[in-house]
Amino acid sequence: METQDKAAALKRMKWFAAALLVAAGALFALAKSQHDAGAWAWVSAFAEAAMVGALADWFAVVALFRHPLGVPIPHTAILPANKARVADNLAAFVRDRFLGTDALVDRVNAFDPAGRLSIWLAEPKNAELLGRKAVTSASQLLNFIDDARIKTMLYDALRRRAEKFDLAGAAGGLLSTLTADQRHQLLLDEGLRELADWLDRGDVQQMLADKIVQVAGEEYPKLVGALGFIGLNAEELGNKFAAGLVRGANTWLHDISSDPEHERRKAFDRAVEGFVERLKSDPAFKSRIDEHKRQWLDRPELRAYVNGLWDEFTAWLHADLERPSSTLHTKVVSVAATFAQALGSDPALRGSINEHMRDALKALAPELREGIAKHIATTVRQWDDATLVRDVELNIGRDLQFIRVNGTLVGGAVGLLIHAVSLLTV
Repeated sequence: METQDKAAALKRMKWFAAALLVAAGALFALAKSQHDAGAWAWVSAFAEAAMVGALADWFAVVALFRHPLGVPIPHTAILPANKARVADNLAAFVRDRFLGTDALVDRVNAFDPAGRLSIWLAEPKNAELLGRKAVTSASQLLNFIDDARIKTMLYDALRRRAEKFDLAGAAGGLLSTLTADQRHQLLLDEGLRELADWLDRGDVQQMLADKIVQVAGEEYPKLVGALGFIGLNAEELGNKFAAGLVRGANTWLHDISSDPEHERRKAFDRAVEGFVERLKSDPAFKSRIDEHKRQWLDRPELRAYVNGLWDEFTAWLHADLERPSSTLHTKVVSVAATFAQALGSDPALRGSINEHMRDALKALAPELREGIAKHIATTVRQWDDATLVRDVELNIGRDLQFIRVNGTLVGGAVGLLIHAVSLLTV
């Protein structure tokens, strides 16, 4: 619509300038029909000079864009003939006048981006808008994501990290920490108590007795039969054996628990210390652990687990984005409000943000200037001549028609002046 309005305005001005030329021609013809008698000599002088001025300025205006009347007169169609030079000069003008580093930094200082941002975010409707935009962007991003490629990328990243991870060394360091100050003995005490309590349970003792009778019956059927023959009950004997076994085991466990210097505790210490040392310094042991780690990384269950994590995450995110009370939306709104409050109440923070923006602009300005200038020059060079002429004429052609109007009127006035001078010199 804007292009159509400009074209209509340009057309009206062309008709107006042409009408003045026609009017000057009509006046000239009328004055000549009166043989320039009396005042008609003045009319004739005005009209003749007005036509000359109108035609000269029409030629000048048309010559900017095309060959007048299609005749390839030298130094006409100036704009298309010099398109490359115009493109370069326009790019240099924009670069030097509008994109200078000092000018851009001055604009940042005057604009105060941090202050304006705090005011904008402080408006609840703007924070809500930001939240909606975040939800929309996240939803669109999910639709474009290639799930298979993301899953492969996650799995490969996990595998690379795991392959570089010194599992044996890390386990050794962790165990060293856990065994410092005899902490592992506390774990041993807790284990002994749990085991003793478990053996004291009646159902456990009955289970052991049943298992003893079952194994004895399977392994030594003749012996069990002989016990029955001599009047002994195998089940009762199993219960007594299990009870004796539990008593003996509990006595042993309590001995270990109550004696800090018990041989089993020392053996446990030696075993733990030896295991930690092997983890840290035994190349063969570390190699075996690394081999088990690689085997685990190659298992399909790991890839399935990673894929499942991604599927669960995307499913949750899709569901969240579809809810009116989206967690992402709520979080963005909350963060925006908090950030706006921090900016509004902390001049140092605003100053720091503005300073960082200025520093970033100073670093980017040279490349930005050259990039935009190159883009302008390349774009203009790529325009075909008809497009270049049309766009420029639509934007400045209406104003150029005033040159024709002024040429007609000023030319007429000059004609009157020349006629007056000629009369004075006769």
